[in-house]
Amino acid sequence: MARPRGWQVLVLALALAGALVGLALVSHAYMRAQQFEQTAERGRNTLGLAVSALRGELARYENLSELIADHTLVRDLISHPADPARRVVLNDYLEQINGLLGSSDIYVMLPDGDTIAASNHRLPDTFIGHNFSYRPYFQDAIAGGQGRFFALGTTSFKRGYYFGAPIRIAGSIRGVVVFKVDIDVIEATWRGTGYELIVTDPEGIIFMAGRSDWLFAGLEPLTRARIARTNATRRYANATLRELPIQRHSVGDHELLTLHDGQSAQEYLVLTEVMAEADWRVKVLLDTAPARAQALTGAAVLVLLAGLGLMTLAIWAQRRARMVERIQVQREAQEQLERRVVERTRDLAEVNTRLEGEVIERRATERELRKAQADLVQAGKLAALGQMSAALSHEFNQPLAAVRANAGNAVLLIDRDRIPEARETVERIAALTERMAELSRHLRNFARRPKSRLHPVALADVLRDTLAIIEWRLRAADVAVTLDLGPAPLFVLAGPVRLQQVLVNILSNAADAVENLPERRISLTARQQGDRVQITVRDNGPGVDPAIAARIFDPFFSTKGVGKGLGLGLSISYNIVKDFGGSLTLSSLPRGGAEFVIDLAVAEAIPLTEAAE
Repeated sequence: MARPRGWQVLVLALALAGALVGLALVSHAYMRAQQFEQTAERGRNTLGLAVSALRGELARYENLSELIADHTLVRDLISHPADPARRVVLNDYLEQINGLLGSSDIYVMLPDGDTIAASNHRLPDTFIGHNFSYRPYFQDAIAGGQGRFFALGTTSFKRGYYFGAPIRIAGSIRGVVVFKVDIDVIEATWRGTGYELIVTDPEGIIFMAGRSDWLFAGLEPLTRARIARTNATRRYANATLRELPIQRHSVGDHELLTLHDGQSAQEYLVLTEVMAEADWRVKVLLDTAPARAQALTGAAVLVLLAGLGLMTLAIWAQRRARMVERIQVQREAQEQLERRVVERTRDLAEVNTRLEGEVIERRATERELRKAQADLVQAGKLAALGQMSAALSHEFNQPLAAVRANAGNAVLLIDRDRIPEARETVERIAALTERMAELSRHLRNFARRPKSRLHPVALADVLRDTLAIIEWRLRAADVAVTLDLGPAPLFVLAGPVRLQQVLVNILSNAADAVENLPERRISLTARQQGDRVQITVRDNGPGVDPAIAARIFDPFFSTKGVGKGLGLGLSISYNIVKDFGGSLTLSSLPRGGAEFVIDLAVAEAIPLTEAAE
């Protein structure tokens, strides 16, 4: 049977490699389109909710200016604008109404634009005595229409949306009533989300944003014409206008925007909805990094599966060819044996020798098969190394964040000539980097389950170092942590760095669970029960759904959003505690919140240093 030549094998290998490359490109483009569409769909829902909230807030005050303009006290003052008694009465009335309605300000102006009454008449920066005739809301209302305008106040320097209504007396317009609505309440709900919401005016200048550093920045070039139209109405008072360093492009039907911030750049998928009644453009910007990462992962998985399929097919074809060849050899040997038995009896020994050679060949084939199986085991070990690389990246995030926070503090202390405190901060940074080096060593040994002997560990010392690492995270989430380690010092049988790793993971998850709550609490208690020590971490978060509680310690399982974790922390913590001869359990509290319990053996000896682990 003819065997394939070397150049034929090479051509076949190149063809398969080309097919895999083509499949990778096509699958990546398809996965990217699918991920972008899913991201856009989430963005449309978010954008719809944001626009509905804005419209609802404006609708609350839309007709109130006309009602106030028709009030007897307003008409009476407009008819006698110089009467101080009437001004006092109307000022008190406007102040009372403003408090009841929750608006920012209410004020009354004469036809020349002078303000004669205002709800903020008691404040130093009251509108009374100021002239706002240059504002479009006044010009539209004094002309008999409904004034609507959004701007930065020239007196209060607060952003707001203005509603103006004409004051009619005996069929003629004698003044204007204006409602100013504060938009800070709506804007505050946009912060801390996984997306960015902004509102721009007709000139492309950002008027509302979840990020305060984007305010009064232009998404479009600030040409002279745009600046002139903006200055004519003094829309932004004395605010400094600037252009955001952005670059626009697209993928399919999706609009993309890349924001350049110093040395880094971030890409967003942009969705826009027009609010014609307010002359706004509401945009939601969604980070495309998770979508691109998901697309790349999906394409890689598809190509890997295709490669495994081709490899399996090649192995099957090779084994089939060898089987056919072996059958052919056996048939020829049998025919030859039959002929030689007829011819000579002595040839039987030679045939038996050939059969023994076949047996040896089969044994060699079995040895090759066992070698292939050993190679597969080695490949499994390499896959485990890949998983540990992901775990190492996950576990370094928290110490690196602490290093970054301490570095910033050190710079401030040096600038303020507080050298001793700066030295202490730098020493903490050095300790954190040393801890990171030890942490990488322990994570590297995690996959092969190190057999190092356990030592007595002082629980108080481990908790002190743990809280130092995640102090920045607790401070950012504004979480109150209470410790209760009992009256006597507790020692447990464990490894100090790995136990600290477990506590960092559990406390970080607890901080994530309570971050968006009005009241954020985490409690950590430790008590000795016989020859065991139970460490309990409780939070007042939403708890864990019973449907997913059984999978919470599985590798790569996470309840967080995309881009917020690999789902390895609790899995690693579970196995570390198990290596200590203990247990890690999770339960939901009856009144809300989650409870993690670490059960370890009591140690009675004096603890060794961390380096002994």
